[in-house]
Amino acid sequence: MRGKEPSTAEGPTGTDPLDEGAGSILRQPKAVWATAGASVVAFMGIGLVDPILPSIAQGLHANASQVSLLFTSYFLITAVAMLVTGFVSSRIGGKKTLLAGLALVIVFAALSGTSGSVGELVGFRAGWGLGNALFVSTSLAVIVGAAAGGSAAAILLYESALGLGMACGPLLGALLGDASWRYPFFGTAALMAVGFLCITVFLKEQPRPARKTSLTDPLKALGHGGLASAAASAFFYNYAFFTVLAFTPFVLDMTPYKSGAVFFAWGVLLAVFSVLVAPRLQERFGSLKVLGGSLVLLAADVVVLGYGSHTTAIVCTILSGAFIGVNNTVFTELALGVSDAPRPVASAGYNFVRWFAAAAAPFLAPKIEEWTNVHIPFVVAGAAALVGAVIVWVRRRVLSHQAEELQPQHAVEDSVAVFAN
Repeated sequence: MRGKEPSTAEGPTGTDPLDEGAGSILRQPKAVWATAGASVVAFMGIGLVDPILPSIAQGLHANASQVSLLFTSYFLITAVAMLVTGFVSSRIGGKKTLLAGLALVIVFAALSGTSGSVGELVGFRAGWGLGNALFVSTSLAVIVGAAAGGSAAAILLYESALGLGMACGPLLGALLGDASWRYPFFGTAALMAVGFLCITVFLKEQPRPARKTSLTDPLKALGHGGLASAAASAFFYNYAFFTVLAFTPFVLDMTPYKSGAVFFAWGVLLAVFSVLVAPRLQERFGSLKVLGGSLVLLAADVVVLGYGSHTTAIVCTILSGAFIGVNNTVFTELALGVSDAPRPVASAGYNFVRWFAAAAAPFLAPKIEEWTNVHIPFVVAGAAALVGAVIVWVRRRVLSHQAEELQPQHAVEDSVAVFAN
């Protein structure tokens, strides 16, 4: 616990558990590596379509608004699925939930590659989103349960998988998409099939929770003032985040290779700042100050992106990965650091709110451009990030006060659990 703000990564002895776990991160059972490898591919699916959005639009004779629905359908289903994943996994167990999610991703990713219209592709991406939600929401708990060397090593491995997937998704999309926009979807299905086989062979069934989760538990958790405030701020932040992710490829208008390189660099910054930089900033300045400052900087960055030259837009796109990485880490810790509900339940409620913004931004940004001009979607995104910062500032007392009442030793687990769920 740092002063009056939520704890980040300190354990009860004052040491950094990430440092303690680093030495044992490579000495893991095959089941952990199988699940972590599949997690990389699952997170790759988020940014996979970024470099090929213009190619998809050209191949299916669609406009930017129609193609951006690939993100909207994916995250809309993901948001709703947050109410379902805990219900399912607490009844059938972690391994079966993972395999069910992987099976859905394999089927719908392969079907996405066969799409004959943008409507079909949007529908298949929705099914993909359901599978991904089932898998990602369960994989962290499975990795922690099966890992050797303590939970810190397992969580560090999971964070690494998250960052690697976010960075490599656009790169894979570019490499395969340069030949055809269909190939990235087939490639993802093939990689997930390998993950399915590895988990089937190497992972044993995990113990089920003592208490079954109901469909309404995540919604009830949002009655907590601190969690509701964190979720509201994250909603506006995610609008800015996914304006960059889903709308910028159309503004840059580059080849799949060049666009993939830009978003690969973006993903690398996201991973580095999420795993390495954010905890150190929190240690020095405190969570709420870091979050507020990062949101303001993100707002400035996206506005400059919208009004700058083509080179400036590339630089600002890459730079936004740093602010997004910091925000992701601090938001995840903050959300569960202020909640008195069970962590999986609070995580589901928080993500239920914030993923709706991820669904809205890809749909609204092209519409706003049609109604106004290409600059205004980024102005709206910047304003959304500022609203998120204002909520953190206005609600700073309840966010900090609620966090004081909780035990700090779970902070590292919390920092990943929110994104996972």
